[in-house]
Formats: sequence, structure tokens, C-alpha cells
Amino acid sequence: MVDEVTDTTYADETKDGVVLTDFWATWCGPCRMQSPVIEELSEENDAVKFMKMDVDANPKTPQSYGIMAIPTLVITKDGKVV
Repeated sequence: MVDEVTDTTYADETKDGVVLTDFWATWCGPCRMQSPVIEELSEENDAVKFMKMDVDANPKTPQSYGIMAIPTLVITKDGKVV
């Protein structure tokens, strides 16, 4: 299952373990094409936590990572990008 994350919850949600975050937007065609693949991966892999963040509604976190294009996937381990 892929959970929604926001600017305010991102740090808490990614502080422990391995987390894959999908930075996306509702208007982004490639993002919508990629989403089912991420959903399927989340069902197959319990070792990784899967999150998604709407960059339009939550601009702070994508800006902190320097994300300039979507879709972008970021993998963190214990809160640090790997």
C-alpha cells in the first residue's frame, strides 16, 4: 500500500527504515503511468515503506531536495537519502 505524505508528516514518516517516496502531481501523465507500478511493488515488498507526495500541495519537501521534474523517486534509509 502506498500512503500519502505531506510536508508536515514527511520527516516522521521517513525517519526509520527504507522508504521510497514518489513525488508526483495529478496533472502529470508519466506520474499516472508510474503509479500502478509503485502500487504493485508496495504489495510485493514489505521491507520498504512506499509513500507518495503531491508536489503541488506540498512544495516545501520537493524544494528541499532540489526536485525540478516529476515523477521523481527518492529512497531514504533512516531519514537520509541513499
